[in-house]
Amino acid sequence: MGAVNTRGAAPKQDRSRATRQRLLESAVTCLAEHGWTGSTVTVVAEHAGVSRGAAQHHFPTREDLFTAAVEYVAEERSKALRSPGRGSDGRPGTRAAVEMLVALYTGPLFRAALQLWVAASNEPQLGPRVVALEARIGRETHRMAVQLLGADESVPGVRETVQGLLDMARGLGLANLLTDDSARRRRVVAQWESIIRDALAR
Repeated sequence: MGAVNTRGAAPKQDRSRATRQRLLESAVTCLAEHGWTGSTVTVVAEHAGVSRGAAQHHFPTREDLFTAAVEYVAEERSKALRSPGRGSDGRPGTRAAVEMLVALYTGPLFRAALQLWVAASNEPQLGPRVVALEARIGRETHRMAVQLLGADESVPGVRETVQGLLDMARGLGLANLLTDDSARRRRVVAQWESIIRDALAR
C-alpha cells in the first residue's frame, strides 16, 4: 500500500501546483481588469475554475493571494529578462534592452501592481506587505537592468542613469493606463537609447 501512496503523491502535488498557478495568474488578470474592490477571492476562484475552498487552501487571506500573485508574475518576467540575448556578449542590443524594460511597466503586471499600491494606501493590513514586495521587485529590476545594459555602475552617473530609465519606464506605464501611448512611447524609447549609449560610453 505504501508504494501505491508514493506513486499517487506526485500527481496530487502536480495538481496542487497547477491549481496554485492558475489562481496566481487569475488574480493578476482580475486585479488588472477589475481593481482591488472587484477582485474578491470568489471572483478569482471562478476565473481560475476552482472552488473558493481550494483557493483559500492555497491562500488563507485575500492579501496572501494578491501579494503572491504579483510576486509570481514579477518572477516570471524576471526569467524572461534573464534569458540570453542575441549579442555576441549574450545581451540584447541597447534598443532591445530599453524596450524590454519599458515593457515591464506597460503590461498587466504593472496594472495589477498599481491596483495593489492604491489598495495598500487604504488597507493597513496590506500596506507593509506591498511596500516590502515592491522594494524587492525594485531591487531585482534594477539589477536586471544593469545586466541587460552591461552597465558599469562604478562610473559616475551610470547608476543614476539606469534608475532614471526605470523611473521613465514607470511614467510611460502610468500614461498608458488611460490612453494608447505607443506612438509617443516609441519616440521616448529612441531618445533614451541615445542617453543610455552616451552614459555607457564614458
